[in-house]
Amino acid sequence: MDTFDLVVIGSGPAGRRAAVQAAKLGKSVLVVEGRRRVGGVSVHTGTIPSKTLRETVLNLTGWRERGFYGRSYRVKKDIGGQDLDQRLNKTLEHEVDVLEHQFQRNGVRTMEGFARFVDAHTVLVTAPDESELLVKGERFLIAVGTAPFRPDYIPFDDDIVLDSDVLIEAPRVPRSLVVIGAGVIGIEYATIFSALDVQVTLIEPRETFLDFIDREIIEEFIHQLRDRGMTIRLGAKVTSIGKDASGRVITTLEDGRSIRSDMLLFAAGRVGATKNLGLESCGLEVDNRGRLKVDPKTFQTDVPHIYAAGDVIGFPSLASTSMEQGRIAACHAFGLPMPPAPAYFPYGIYAVPEISTVGMSEQDVKEKKIPYECGIARFRETSRGHIMGLDSGLMKMIFSLKTRRLLGVHILGEGATELIHIGQAVLNLKGTIDYFIENTFNYPTLAEAYKIAALDAWNRMPRVD
Repeated sequence: MDTFDLVVIGSGPAGRRAAVQAAKLGKSVLVVEGRRRVGGVSVHTGTIPSKTLRETVLNLTGWRERGFYGRSYRVKKDIGGQDLDQRLNKTLEHEVDVLEHQFQRNGVRTMEGFARFVDAHTVLVTAPDESELLVKGERFLIAVGTAPFRPDYIPFDDDIVLDSDVLIEAPRVPRSLVVIGAGVIGIEYATIFSALDVQVTLIEPRETFLDFIDREIIEEFIHQLRDRGMTIRLGAKVTSIGKDASGRVITTLEDGRSIRSDMLLFAAGRVGATKNLGLESCGLEVDNRGRLKVDPKTFQTDVPHIYAAGDVIGFPSLASTSMEQGRIAACHAFGLPMPPAPAYFPYGIYAVPEISTVGMSEQDVKEKKIPYECGIARFRETSRGHIMGLDSGLMKMIFSLKTRRLLGVHILGEGATELIHIGQAVLNLKGTIDYFIENTFNYPTLAEAYKIAALDAWNRMPRVD
C-alpha cells in the first residue's frame, strides 16, 4: 500500500494549489482525479469553458464594436456550435497541458480514478478499468468541487432540457432559450446567449438576484439586459415543464403564463460532489447540498487531518478564493505559519456586461450605520470609453465620511474584472479618497474612472478646515 504525506482528492483550483504547495515543502503528494485528465470542474465544465465561450461569442458577434457600427454588426454572420467548440477545445488542451507540466515539475503524482474512504487514513481508488488500489495518507484534502443540482421535477433529457455541464460539453445556438435560475451561472449563460442574438427568457423564483452585489449596479444591469431584448421574470415560480407537438419546450409559470423555447437551461444551484466519497467511513457528514463544514481559518474539517477547500465547502465558490483556500490548507497541514488573509477579495461575474465588486456595498454600509458618500463614473465619460465605442458601463465608489477611507468599489461594464484590482489594493492597504484624487492615471484608460468617481464623491463630501 502506497503512503503519502498528502492525498488530494480532486485537481481543480483548490486541489492543484494545495498539491503544489505541499510538494514545494518537500512532502510526498498524490492527486486523485476522476476525470481522464486533470483540471477538475474548473477546467472541464466550469470556469475556463464558460469564460472561453463568452470570449468566443464576443469576438464572433463583434459585440465590442457595436457601439460604433450598430446592433446589426457581426464579424461572422452564421454562428453555430462548431464555431463555439473550436476555441473551447484549444483553450482546454492548453490549460490541461500547463497543469500536467506543473505537477510533473513539482514531483506531484497523479492517479486517474474515484477515491472512496475506507477509514480515516485510507482511500480505495477505483480506476476506469475497474482495478482498485488502496492508498494511505497522513493528511487529506477533499477538493472534489460541485455538480449541477438536478431535481426530480425537471425532465432533463440532455438534449433540449439540460444543465450547465451538458450545455458546455457540446454548445449549440438555439433560436430561443429559457434559463431557470438567476445565480452567477444562470446570469452568465443567459447574457452570453443573448449576445448571440438568441431570444432569452431568464426566470428566477425570488424577487431579487445576486444579492451580494450592490443594488444600484444590479438595477443598471437589469436595465441594460431589458434594453437589448432579454425577458426577465423575477418572482416567477415554474409549475411545469413539458414539450409541444413540434418538440419545443413549454415552461409554465405559477401565474399561468407559458413560455415556448427551443432549449431550457436549468441553473438553479449546485451540490457538492461528495456522494460517493464514503465520508461515513472517516467520520464526516455533509449538509443537504453535499457540502462540508470547515474551520474558515484553517480549512480543517471535524476530523483534524482531513481538510476541505473550494466549491465543496460553499460560498464564495470562486476559482480565485479556492486556490488560496487550498494553499492555506496545505500550509496549515504541515505547520507553515500563514499571515492573516486580506479582509477583502474581489468577486467577478463574467456576464455580458461584466460585473466585479470588492468591499462593502451601499446596503452593507447602511446596515453598519457608517456615514458615507458615493461617487459614480460612467465609462462614456472617459476618452478611452469613447475610443472603444462604449455607451454603457459604470463605476461606483463608496467612501467613509469620517476617515475618508475607501469602503467599496463596484463596476459594471467592459474590463470590470481587470479594473477591480486597483480598488482591491487601495482597500486592503486602507487607502483614502486622496489616493485617487492626487495620483495620475494613464491616459486614455478606463482606469481614469477611478479619478472621476472619486472627484464625484469629493464634490459631495463636507470640507475639512
